[in-house]
Amino acid sequence: MRDYIEERAIEIANYIIQEKATIRQTAKKFGVSKSTVHKDVTERLFQINPSLAHEARKVLDTNKSERHIRGGLATREKYLHLHV
Repeated sequence: MRDYIEERAIEIANYIIQEKATIRQTAKKFGVSKSTVHKDVTERLFQINPSLAHEARKVLDTNKSERHIRGGLATREKYLHLHV
């Protein structure tokens, strides 16, 4: 694996852990696709630093379990602004 890919995977994982960021937020911050972020965290990082990969995975799993709530809140906000 190329050095810059390894560095990016580590930076992405650290960002996700520190900011409790979603895949979309991370992809936007680093200027890469959601697929790249997902592959960096789920595949590449396990080869480089398994413990860091597990920490990042915990955050992503938490975000995934809460996404239906965030979606509902976003929809609620949307319709509150329409009626005002």
